Amino acid sequence: MWCALSQEKFFDEFQMEGAAAEDNEIYLELTPENFSRALKTAQNAKAVKIKLTNKQCPCLTVAVELPSLASSSRIVVHDIPVGMIPRKLWGDFREPSLPDFDVSIYLPAMKTMKSVVERMKNISHSLVIEANQQGEMNLKIETALVSVTTHFKALGNPAWVSEHASQKPAQERQPERMAEARIDIKRLLQLLAGQQVNPAKALCNIVNQRIVHFILLHEDFSLQYFIPALA
Repeated sequence: MWCALSQEKFFDEFQMEGAAAEDNEIYLELTPENFSRALKTAQNAKAVKIKLTNKQCPCLTVAVELPSLASSSRIVVHDIPVGMIPRKLWGDFREPSLPDFDVSIYLPAMKTMKSVVERMKNISHSLVIEANQQGEMNLKIETALVSVTTHFKALGNPAWVSEHASQKPAQERQPERMAEARIDIKRLLQLLAGQQVNPAKALCNIVNQRIVHFILLHEDFSLQYFIPALA
């Protein structure tokens, strides 16, 4: 998974001093549950300040200013231990490159897709997702006892601009020809369950029999999700 957040959409003030002048970045790792727990206390906050600090160990310090009946504010501070990733390893954490997909298609409404996949998970552990360049997508499960297919039509296909020269296979492919991948149904549900708000745009790229790549574009952030095909 890869998520990119727009700085100006989330922070009124922003000060950054990276690892070096030529590399104005900092790479760190943390436990998501700890960060989520700290931010939950900030739902009704007047202000939230996030700082990288050193308190016996590197920490992401979240200072939450809460409303108070008294003249002075209440400040709740969370120190979340983080691991600093050395510069020599930064290359392992670059944004994934766009795969040379066979088909790229817009997704149906996320709630609709989630409802379908939740029903399918009660029957099978895996699901086949297939689509073509004519805006058609199918979700299929097959067992020894039953075969179920849900069809979506007229979804539309993104027109990739010319700088994506590596995407010629999708453009040269016969439009009606399906590309497919069998994926773990629980992994797909993890993605769908996390989408509380429908993205402005949601699309799916399929590398036949290899990988399914989802791109969800929201106003404030973008999310990429890669699910490898099952053997």
